[in-house]
Amino acid sequence: MLEKTTRMNYLYDFYQSLLTPKQRSYMALYYLEDYSLGEIAEEYDVSRQAVYDNIKRTESMLEEYEKKLLLFEKFQERSKLVEGMKELLQEDSPSLQKMSELVTKLAKLEY
Repeated sequence: MLEKTTRMNYLYDFYQSLLTPKQRSYMALYYLEDYSLGEIAEEYDVSRQAVYDNIKRTESMLEEYEKKLLLFEKFQERSKLVEGMKELLQEDSPSLQKMSELVTKLAKLEY
């Protein structure tokens, strides 16, 4: 569950501008503020089921955006490459060949 929450938080960060104000609000309350479905329903004077349906639809939309745009996947890959570069630079004699390979992979992610 924590892995799903973390993923949804990242997807929300990347794609929130593509959501409606109500979708943004429900997702922020549920995933960022840790409100329960009942608390959100009470806040908006709607049924718990309506909140649940909206959140599930929004989750599906976020996954579809990611499937097409790959912003989160590229972010994760960039993070791994940067971490590899940091580790390489901390070695006594870092390999220029290895560093060059990492930089090349990083550059490919941007295009």
